[in-house]
Amino acid sequence: MTQVRVLAGTHKGGFVLTSDGKREKWEVSGPHFGGWDVYHMKGSPVDPDRLYASQNTGWFGQIIQRSDDGGVTWQPVGNDFTYATAPGTHLWYDDTPRPFEFKRIWHLEPSPTDPDVVYAGAEDAALYRSADGGSTWTELTGIRTHATAPSWHPGAGGMCMHTIILQEPRIYVAISAAGIFRSDDGGQTWRAVNRGLKQDGIPNPDAEAGHCVHHVEAHPSRPDTLFMQKHWDVMRSDDAAESWTEISGNLPTDFGFPIAVHPHEPETVYVVPITSDSLHYPPDGRLRVYRSRTGGGEWEPLTAGLPQQDCYVNVLRDAMAVDTLESAGIYFGTTGGQVYVSANSGDTWAPIARDLPAVLSVEVQVIP
Repeated sequence: MTQVRVLAGTHKGGFVLTSDGKREKWEVSGPHFGGWDVYHMKGSPVDPDRLYASQNTGWFGQIIQRSDDGGVTWQPVGNDFTYATAPGTHLWYDDTPRPFEFKRIWHLEPSPTDPDVVYAGAEDAALYRSADGGSTWTELTGIRTHATAPSWHPGAGGMCMHTIILQEPRIYVAISAAGIFRSDDGGQTWRAVNRGLKQDGIPNPDAEAGHCVHHVEAHPSRPDTLFMQKHWDVMRSDDAAESWTEISGNLPTDFGFPIAVHPHEPETVYVVPITSDSLHYPPDGRLRVYRSRTGGGEWEPLTAGLPQQDCYVNVLRDAMAVDTLESAGIYFGTTGGQVYVSANSGDTWAPIARDLPAVLSVEVQVIP
């Protein structure tokens, strides 16, 4: 029987939510690592029992947890994150030097072909790779020592590497606030691929780097087409990020954090607009997911089952995911502790859980 497993990282632990293919009744397991920030949880695409979680506190630092039984038990692995080269520098907004620091792992990206290979995106803007299930890690130093690194600034959440897209040997990473970068050789060398992005607040709005990218997604069937939610603007590229065009269209606001692509329809895209960069809640207190079936430009609000008054939650950059079932499931979590599912591509929504801690990330697995 098909099982659907939702992995929710929160401010007070990780949760594993399971259902059958109907996605109507859910069992909740957790909190795992209760009381800790769990920035991201993600499962291997090729081994459904292999899960990874990024566990962090200010007291004890960064720990990577691994499960080999679908989240029933966990073990800490590979707590050896260090910068392998001499520290570089980047700049504060007043152009004074700021040394690189290691604070946390924001995003874990398991390989689509090998359950023992996993990548980790860190703050400050470092990329790590493990080939042994997280037991040992090697920093891919080419990105952190990129020629544009001195111009990078931390976003409001820090200098986080929050997006990793694996199209091996091609890799994309996105950094707040530096932009999107592409490697065509497995992460050894990198190019900034931000042409077409505009960014207020930096001296040159057309600069090669320094852009505040919030999240990027690509559809497996169209690897050269990418969709981006930026600090203002929803963007699209059809040439492997060589250039970008705006597709915000008729959205009520083009500020938000997550973006997702339908698993079977590469021109169907989802975003969750919020009011502004200072007002992190839905416009008019109405929680709405917006869907475009045309790859952007024309957007429709999806509201059935979502609160339409007095709702002041946010949906963070890694807190939206899709499953691969025939009737596609769309999932998102909020800073109010709700996790929602739509089992019909967004037409109607229902809560999986209502009272979790603030949700930082949502990922989903389908297990035949």
